[in-house]
Amino acid sequence: MTTDPGVDALIQQWTAEREDTVEDVEASRIASAWLSEAPEVTPGIPGQRNTTGSAEWQLVESTDTGYVAAMRRRLPDAPEELLSEAAGWWQMIGDVGEAQQWWDAGISPLDQRALDYRAAGLRPADLAKHLGPLTVLEHLRRGSAPAWCVARLNRQRRDMVS
Repeated sequence: MTTDPGVDALIQQWTAEREDTVEDVEASRIASAWLSEAPEVTPGIPGQRNTTGSAEWQLVESTDTGYVAAMRRRLPDAPEELLSEAAGWWQMIGDVGEAQQWWDAGISPLDQRALDYRAAGLRPADLAKHLGPLTVLEHLRRGSAPAWCVARLNRQRRDMVS
């Protein structure tokens, strides 16, 4: 499919998880029937509260087509639903350019760990930096914690300034 074995494995796992068994089809039918009886509620996320304390609901918008198009260029064989879900996560935290920077640095935006690395304080440029004989990306792929890598990078920067 792609040249990245990690992305190929992720796509294969995602596809296998979505293959429906007879039990899955029956459970889905029952859930759909049950949900059809529930009152319809417009999906939304809480908006920022104004000074009066009342909360407004913002409608959840569909995934920005720019994100999906950028990912489609990189993974033409990936299922549309997978691209849409991954793009939806990136859309909430950053722009398409940032997702592409992570990809260029060696982490696919389809990989949930990219969001974890970002939350830990890593940037795409950090992945190529060396911590000893290995790069940060190599450390992460060998199982090192993102927080450990961030701490080592901070220590390395502090030592360079001293």
